Amino acid sequence: MSQSVVQAMEESYEVDLVYITERIISLSFPAGAEERSYNSNLQEVATMLRSKHGEHYLMLNLSERRSDLSKLNPKVLEFGWPDHHAPALDKICSMCKAIDTWLSGDQRNVVVLHNKGNRGRTGVVVAAYMHYSSISASADQALDRFAMRRFYEDKALPVGQPSQIRYVRYFNGLLSGHIKINNKPLFLHHVIMHGIPNFESKGGCRPFLKIYQAMQPVYTSGIYNVQGDSNTSICITIEPGLLLKGDILLKCYHKKYRNLTRDVVFRVQFHTCAIHDLGVVFGKNELDETFKDERFPEYGKVEFVFSYGPEKIKGLGHLENGPSVSVDYNTQDPLIRWDSYDSFDQHCEDTAEGEHGTSDKSWSKQFVCGTFYERAAIWVRQNY
Repeated sequence: MSQSVVQAMEESYEVDLVYITERIISLSFPAGAEERSYNSNLQEVATMLRSKHGEHYLMLNLSERRSDLSKLNPKVLEFGWPDHHAPALDKICSMCKAIDTWLSGDQRNVVVLHNKGNRGRTGVVVAAYMHYSSISASADQALDRFAMRRFYEDKALPVGQPSQIRYVRYFNGLLSGHIKINNKPLFLHHVIMHGIPNFESKGGCRPFLKIYQAMQPVYTSGIYNVQGDSNTSICITIEPGLLLKGDILLKCYHKKYRNLTRDVVFRVQFHTCAIHDLGVVFGKNELDETFKDERFPEYGKVEFVFSYGPEKIKGLGHLENGPSVSVDYNTQDPLIRWDSYDSFDQHCEDTAEGEHGTSDKSWSKQFVCGTFYERAAIWVRQNY
């Protein structure tokens, strides 16, 4: 199916409830769902779930925190992360363990994956749990994994992002032992864009980088003014090298020349534990959003140059940009400094207590924290 057809289908539905397996349910709403319609549909779904499963359904919220979910069901675990992004690697582990713990507690128990937005988030959880459940295989689980794979490939994969796929691959590799954890510190020195995207009417672009560690901003570059054809390369240098550890998100923006707005040139997420090469290259099809952006050349790629120390790497003078590239270091510009993840989980937060009061929060805390050491054991399995 083409991307445009999938996107049209993604935006047209009001509510989509799918029994992926007999005990794992996907509950999806489009990102732009009108609030009144969303609440009405949510109440109907809650009534149906109670009539069919009683108190035996646990809801995992993959979107922004919402009090209306806990009002309808006291058993809600909050695992939300920004739409179109990959979750933190340890969060994937926590979600899989939460599902496994609940399903193992009672044969009547079912899990509901709630998502308001792109189905890629649901796909990450389904694909990860598919790998997780394969650790202890049985005939029933084999059938469940077939159903999960079919859902993932039919409904989630076509609207997913490369980083989401990458993180599922990380998780599977850690579980199987195929990925060995890299504990060495990594320092980022250069980000090289091979192939200049066409974001200006006369060609070229005005890129700047923002780097996030655990979704917190740790670096903002100057604005590079790049002229020339798409075969040009541009190198953004960070000296001394920037220490990176854990879940990393790098976004490259284009600052428009004639108005105060910006466009995403590319976005990529990775975890340093899975990086073992000091030179890492992501092709166009491995960059979020960019993989379907015609403005980015098909042969374009982004290269990362790391080292194990902050000192300048010798012998890389050839990476310096030519005279056609100028840099504006005015990073105090509000458009440059604005960080789009600061308000996540706040604008949808409602301080009103549900009918179950504060006991909902204590139940959630007890349920998640009670399995901490088990989650940690999975994380380090065969890797330390």
